[in-house]
Amino acid sequence: MKRPTIKDVAREASCSLSTVSLVVNDRGYVSKETRERVLKVIKDLGYHVTRTARGLASKTSGNIGFILREDHFSQAEPFYTRVFLGAEFAARELNFYLLLATIGQRFSERNDFPRFLLEGNVDGLIVAGKVSLQFIERAAHFGIPIVLVDFALTRERFPAVLIDNRAGAHAAVKHLIECGHREIGFIAGDLGHPSIAERYAGFKEALRERDIPYRDELCSTNQPDTRVIDGANAIRAILARGAKPTAVFAANDAMAIGCLRRVRDLGMRIPQDLAIVGFDDIDMSSHVEPRLTTVRVFKEEMGKLAVVRLVDIIQKKIKHVVTTHVPVELVVRESTGGKPTEAGDVVEAVMGLSVPMK
Repeated sequence: MKRPTIKDVAREASCSLSTVSLVVNDRGYVSKETRERVLKVIKDLGYHVTRTARGLASKTSGNIGFILREDHFSQAEPFYTRVFLGAEFAARELNFYLLLATIGQRFSERNDFPRFLLEGNVDGLIVAGKVSLQFIERAAHFGIPIVLVDFALTRERFPAVLIDNRAGAHAAVKHLIECGHREIGFIAGDLGHPSIAERYAGFKEALRERDIPYRDELCSTNQPDTRVIDGANAIRAILARGAKPTAVFAANDAMAIGCLRRVRDLGMRIPQDLAIVGFDDIDMSSHVEPRLTTVRVFKEEMGKLAVVRLVDIIQKKIKHVVTTHVPVELVVRESTGGKPTEAGDVVEAVMGLSVPMK
């Protein structure tokens, strides 16, 4: 049996397509008599509202674009995959479709610009992770709202959903200090990324509060990326210069795991010779040996919040720019020698705030 369409409803109800669309979207003025007639026909025909029908009244596509850098869409380091999953759940609940596109690390408008933007097929855009400023500037010219996730610009032009990076780093380093460490190193890559810069600031702030001097020779912050191999190279560089940290805070779990594997290959014991803390709580962090102490980021929640914020802007025409800091939690496991939390219970919760950007 052929599925009824909006045209069938309009014909049977003796009214226009736009009138049917106004009824199914519950928008605009339609007389009570006409509305009741349309609703009766919808029920009699068993018609289900399609996105096209909704779009006739709202002049929207019902689509949200989701942008990731190609190197951030990875099984090995699935942080942004989880963010996307949370966004997909929220979009589904709010009756939007989520369209994913990836762009290169070095943005090329000719090769990387998503078709859904060129064709005007999205009502708004979510950009997750650090991407080229050139891409964001170009996307802004299309006049649709943009929400950033795990990234923010110096000029506060776009709403953002961010991790409470500074507080999370502070909690991680405080934990190491409470375990008796004073020779604490830090490994990272791309300090130009706002999240990593904030984690670096939280690291130094925790040391300063306990009157522990910051020592540059214990740190490596010039790695090209934050992958597993970069973590291995960072700790190798620290040890090669003769530095002897007793603990390391890594900018993310991938680097922490690379560090862990490298020092184990050198015959060092974890945590007896070197305690290690990561950041993100990716799935792999609880499967390495020893299991990794880390700062848990609620990745799916970040994706959900981004979609909710974007849909509010689309539907309510909100103009003010707001940034939201998502809470994080310190999860203690064997890599620091502290008492492991049971089944993911948290030792310390670090709550963020939703605050308007000035």
